[in-house]
Amino acid sequence: QMHLVESGGGSVQAGGSLRLSCVVSGYNIDNYCMAWFRQFPGKEREMVAWINGFGGSTYGGSAKDRFTISKDSAVNTLYLEMRRLKPEDTAMYYCAAAIFNIWEGCAAWTYWGQGIQVTVSS
Repeated sequence: QMHLVESGGGSVQAGGSLRLSCVVSGYNIDNYCMAWFRQFPGKEREMVAWINGFGGSTYGGSAKDRFTISKDSAVNTLYLEMRRLKPEDTAMYYCAAAIFNIWEGCAAWTYWGQGIQVTVSS
């Protein structure tokens, strides 16, 4: 069973930065697509960024140019570097994993962390 544990959230003022970490246990993250989602109160989760088994990354519109997703296979950890944070970035952030197939890409997002709160004040 894969376990994902997020850390690094908290409160920051607008314009500040945070780095979220997601430590994965149970499986090698290089065999998975890894992603960050976020959820606003009363809304569905939205994709922030994801990285596939080849290391290629894709960003949602809201994250483009301000957030950077990366992973360190040596420590089986996924990161999200967030810069120039805005109050509208305030949300619960979730780490997720999907099985990666070199022919078919990412399967459904099956594994989820418990989420971590990010609060940006103006």
